[in-house]
Amino acid sequence: MEKKKPLTPEEELQRLATEFYERFQRGGSGIRSVVRNIALVVGLLIIVINNPLLLSLLPMDITFVPVLIVLFVVLISIRQVNQYERGVKFQFGKFRRMVEPGWRLVWPIIQNMTKVDIRVKVTDVPYQETITRDNVSARINAVLFYKITDVEKVIIEVENFRDAVSQLAQTTMRNVIGEMTLDELLSNRDAAAERIREIIDKASDPWGIKVESVELKDIVLPEDMVRTIAKQAEAERERRAVIINSEGEVSAAENLRKAAEILSGSPGALHLRTLNSINDISSDASNTIVFAVPLEVLKAFERLGK
Repeated sequence: MEKKKPLTPEEELQRLATEFYERFQRGGSGIRSVVRNIALVVGLLIIVINNPLLLSLLPMDITFVPVLIVLFVVLISIRQVNQYERGVKFQFGKFRRMVEPGWRLVWPIIQNMTKVDIRVKVTDVPYQETITRDNVSARINAVLFYKITDVEKVIIEVENFRDAVSQLAQTTMRNVIGEMTLDELLSNRDAAAERIREIIDKASDPWGIKVESVELKDIVLPEDMVRTIAKQAEAERERRAVIINSEGEVSAAENLRKAAEILSGSPGALHLRTLNSINDISSDASNTIVFAVPLEVLKAFERLGK
């Protein structure tokens, strides 16, 4: 294999400067990161001082080296906090203050800062195997919306707030569903989601987290239970159809009774009704005509015979 050609001082300076810039962009608040940055600064200074060509480009004042060192320390201490973030600054391992958005100085070794995103976060609660109060198994998943209201608590009071909220949501969802029957769960999904939100919000309040809402995404039931529910719904629809049909028959019978009372109370009304029926029949294309003889006619013939 071909051996790599040794780098010239200028190339070494460029390599170190590039590495320093990349590490500075990545940031980091650990002591190891700070030590690496300081080592890079010292390395840059040593290469500049030992290279006559580069040294000739710099002012030959003995006070320039400390100034350069201070300048580099200030540069590596700059941290940017975005508008949607807040910083938590520690000094000598103790909490000092919350940092607002903008450029801030975090001095190496003695200070470090952790940035926290305060935008609304979405956590997908995976499917949970639950059993309702009436002993029906179901698989349920949900989505959780929350935001950080106190960055100091979310860093100091809990180690990993994302994992903590997810685990709390899973256990709370199983507990709440276990207190409800299947009919209550299917008909009152909003009430179940609101109950889950209240419990999670109360439990996560000491962590500086505010739960905005909880939505149940899907409820998966066993196949036999799905068929049973379908049969129940079909039977319910048939029951409603029978009730509606019987109510229609009752109304029709009531109307017929009223019509019969009216016809019986008016002489000749039944005869007019018969003629009207014959007229309706004659408008049909049928060749068969049924003529209904009123009972009054038969009674008239009976009286004539006597």
